[in-house]
Amino acid sequence: MNKEYVAEWDQPAARTEDTAAAKSHAAAGVKQIVTIRLDVDMLEWFKSAGPGYQTRINQVLREYMEANRVRAQGEQH
Repeated sequence: MNKEYVAEWDQPAARTEDTAAAKSHAAAGVKQIVTIRLDVDMLEWFKSAGPGYQTRINQVLREYMEANRVRAQGEQH
């Protein structure tokens, strides 16, 4: 394993929420074990980047969630 390699997606996600909103999402850092079915090729692609593939999948899902929250808030106004 290359210890010098630090993938961008292994870094904490940048947050743009204000402090009050961040407090309301306090459980965001809490992890829960789940079972999820993924396409084999997609899972192999995430794993091919090395250790931390579950973290990368979580990061992609979080970015999708946050983008859709922003979009939904924009539609409400």
